[in-house]
Amino acid sequence: MNDLNQHYSSLLGLDSSWSVEDVDLDLSGNQVVIRLAFVGGSVCCPECNKQCARHDTALERTWRHLDTMQFKTEIRAAVPCSDCGVKTVAVLWAGKHSRFTLMFEVVAIKVLQAAANVKRAADLLGLNWEAMHSIIERAVDRGLARRDLEDVHHVGIDEKRFGRGQDYISLMTDLDNNRVLEVTAGRTIESCDKLWETLPDEQRAVVTGVSMNMWQAFMSSASKNVPEAEIVHDKFHISKHLSDAVDKVRRQEDKQLRSEGDDRLKGTRQLWLYNEDNLDEDRYHELLTAMRNDLKTGRAWAIKENFGHFWTYVYAHSAEGFFDRWYGWAIRSRLEPIKKVARMLKEHLGGILSYFRHRITNAITEGFNSRIQSINSAARGFRNFANYRLRVLFYCGKLEMVPDGCH
Repeated sequence: MNDLNQHYSSLLGLDSSWSVEDVDLDLSGNQVVIRLAFVGGSVCCPECNKQCARHDTALERTWRHLDTMQFKTEIRAAVPCSDCGVKTVAVLWAGKHSRFTLMFEVVAIKVLQAAANVKRAADLLGLNWEAMHSIIERAVDRGLARRDLEDVHHVGIDEKRFGRGQDYISLMTDLDNNRVLEVTAGRTIESCDKLWETLPDEQRAVVTGVSMNMWQAFMSSASKNVPEAEIVHDKFHISKHLSDAVDKVRRQEDKQLRSEGDDRLKGTRQLWLYNEDNLDEDRYHELLTAMRNDLKTGRAWAIKENFGHFWTYVYAHSAEGFFDRWYGWAIRSRLEPIKKVARMLKEHLGGILSYFRHRITNAITEGFNSRIQSINSAARGFRNFANYRLRVLFYCGKLEMVPDGCH
């Protein structure tokens, strides 16, 4: 038995202040219980980190450990309290307030990252939702405490629906290092200000570009929190505005044509949403046929497609010259949805032209939106925003979440 106790003592990495008192194998309960005893003299105060006298001993606690073969394994010990403020001392094998050993948490984190969702991970580990949530919470807290923010120069700000109706979340991403920095509820100036509070003042001072859509709250918050950084309006959001304008022209024209007994635009919605480079041969010929009909929708689509050349320029002044010519065409088109978008782009032209100095977009942020949607779907939605935030940071934050000494 002494050899067995010494074996478990070595596996658990115990120091001389702790010893394995007993190892109990419960075959009927499919469980191994390892009982530890404190055999040291003085204890280390968890607050001042000084050696002090032992006050008394708390009630026995239990920690889930890695399974021994097929047997569920637990560690049980009565933890001493320090005489300095009567605080329960820290133990070597587990974190503060945790019901799991550090080594078990390492495995749990890896299973969570590999499993399709938290429920499947919980089933594999034999834990309930509350236990899995506590592991995620501690992992994220560790990761945020260790996170290095010194190399953040370009960030993305975006919004995403949360829950039902008009509930939104705001998302900040590190475009240089491909990670989510923070998530806040809402899409107001205050929500965005909380995102910027993620970065220390000295780090905000070195942010040079912020990719975002044209939502006023995002722009106002960026101007306030990173006044030296340039706002870069995301080209994919601009493309969506133009595509939506084409679709509005199509719907208006289709309604008019159908009233005259003409159904040429029936079933063509998806055709006008394609970029020309993404059309297969059949779709391309279908589009050519539609364009020969001299439809308003065809002219709107041509204006939208032509704007794509804007992004191919090398210098901002050259792109600005192209924009002036394109804008004149759009305004003379007599297509109100196109004219409305053209005016909006002209109003925000400075933030659009800044793309040529930074070459950043929200493509990375949009990619995270897809991942976040899968997290939401796997959980069948979240009622609690705090839990939602934890999951996003756990899966998308690129955090170092493994406990110290367990890498």
